Amino acid sequence: MKKLNLFLFITLSTFSFAQEISKERVVSIVSTLASDEMKGRKFGTPENDKSAEYIANEFKKNNLDYCVGDSYLIPFEYKGQKGFNVCGIKKGKSEQSLAYSAHFDHIGTNTKSGDNIYNGADDDASGVATVVGLADYFKDKKTDYSMVFMAFNAEEIGLIGSKALAENEKLNPVFNNIKALFNFEMLATESQFGKNAVFMTGDEFSDFDELINANAINGLKVHSDPYQGQQLFYRSDNVNFVKKKIIAHSISTVDMNKATHYHAVNDDINIVDAENLTNIINNFAKTIEKLNTKNFTPKYNDKVKYDF
Repeated sequence: MKKLNLFLFITLSTFSFAQEISKERVVSIVSTLASDEMKGRKFGTPENDKSAEYIANEFKKNNLDYCVGDSYLIPFEYKGQKGFNVCGIKKGKSEQSLAYSAHFDHIGTNTKSGDNIYNGADDDASGVATVVGLADYFKDKKTDYSMVFMAFNAEEIGLIGSKALAENEKLNPVFNNIKALFNFEMLATESQFGKNAVFMTGDEFSDFDELINANAINGLKVHSDPYQGQQLFYRSDNVNFVKKKIIAHSISTVDMNKATHYHAVNDDINIVDAENLTNIINNFAKTIEKLNTKNFTPKYNDKVKYDF
């Protein structure tokens, strides 16, 4: 009996460990998107299209369903240029869903000599790694909520990609079922609150953070937005879903007082705290795994604005 129990313990421990996203996997995603070959992923470039195709392929590996049509790639046009957002769905027990998003575009290159590529490892390859990591984690799991995974384009030029996606009427059947959206924006560095800690924009507008913290695993903590004066809630892709009255907040670790890499050429893989990012992804995954249509139904209060 002791041998059998030991065998079961080892088997279950191995299975539990296998569920986690490895640091190597996280580094691989960030490194691919933030490589010099991607030339900063600027909207309207071949490298931007290549980034969208890479994410779509990762969604395919996770057996996600299409959000609409027969492709994860959803085209849109802006000022005569064509680009793609990426969207996939994992069906749960309920038609109600939770959504996870990040933007994959960045600001390209400059004409200076030397290092002239804005790689965008933190902004926002780290967010995309979080979205793909969550898709990895839940690939073989049956959850209460369905899940929508989105990668937005053209954020850097005015939240254009998320606007195009949110306003795409063909996607209304998907968006009408979203009960909350986690928008991941710059998680590659340690927050001012320490490791395994993030902050949420617009925390004063809903009970989203309180419900997450009530279910948080392994000490994960969502803090209030320390930069409320900068109105970040209304300056990221989540805002285009707020307009649809969907609970939508951005989650970040960036310390705005120390982020010298923001929109700089040194925002590359070298600034990424891969261990912390990996822990955050896994702890969010385990926390989300506890959520269901009964214990997680966040609501806005009367302070939020929908028309702006």
